[in-house]
Amino acid sequence: MASSTDINELFKNFKPKHKFFIGIDSDGCVFESMGIKQRECFCPWMIACFGLQPVAEAARQCKEFADLFSRTRGANRHKTIVRILTELLPNHPMVLERGFQVPQFKYYCEWVNNPQSILSDVGLKNAIKEARNDEARMELSIVLKWSTIVNRAVGDIVRDVPPFPYVHQSLEKMSHAADIVVVSATPGETLEREWQQQDIAKYVRVIAGQEMGSKQQQIHLATTGKYASDHILMIGDAPGDMLAARSNNALFYPINPGHEITSWKRFFEEASDRFIECHYASQYESSLITEFNACLPEYPPWLCKMI
Repeated sequence: MASSTDINELFKNFKPKHKFFIGIDSDGCVFESMGIKQRECFCPWMIACFGLQPVAEAARQCKEFADLFSRTRGANRHKTIVRILTELLPNHPMVLERGFQVPQFKYYCEWVNNPQSILSDVGLKNAIKEARNDEARMELSIVLKWSTIVNRAVGDIVRDVPPFPYVHQSLEKMSHAADIVVVSATPGETLEREWQQQDIAKYVRVIAGQEMGSKQQQIHLATTGKYASDHILMIGDAPGDMLAARSNNALFYPINPGHEITSWKRFFEEASDRFIECHYASQYESSLITEFNACLPEYPPWLCKMI
């Protein structure tokens, strides 16, 4: 099993041991950790570092919606912050009533929206070094401080969170038939710790975190030219996981937010066999994705009332 190194080096020598490949997300998919991470680590420090104290309650609602209960669930932390600062929070009724001006963070938004940016702490440090003026450097340094504190808080607070029921059984079952790789936007160090603590790292061949590029890139490098497209499955709990699968012509199995145990039970008892027997695609997969999409609305309640 490889740890976090350069993405190309990581997958250069990755050779199939089985005919099937399963990529699997971690936060919110394998572990019931997204809620505690967002509510106890990401959100409080977002309010502190981005100067959102006057509208803290609105900020909390926006963070929970964006990261847990909407189409951007599971997205990169920086993309979500930009969505909150530019779209969700400025239109929240509490913010409008108070006349609060949401901080702009212009240079940060430019960095996040640049397709060439590597949206990780390493990429942020490089952006600070290359910043064109002091204002940009200061702005990006605030964000790096937030991200660093969040990582530390996750390490301090999020401990001994077990996998969902049926995860362990599913990994053990599928490890005999498929090459399993963790495909995640979580920092690699966190992933290594969580998977080792719960004794499930032994079932996967590679643990790839945010330092290894996007989920789409991870799947591409791990599977291209190595597996038939209908032999590749991504298991995830967020639209970004489905997009990563579709971008690589792979199949997708959804872990429905709020119904995780039911989803894993169905995978263990039914969907995993359909995948290995090549009876998963088409109508069966489509019905699962319809259920999944219904769990994650695009707009929050306060915007729905305005549209």
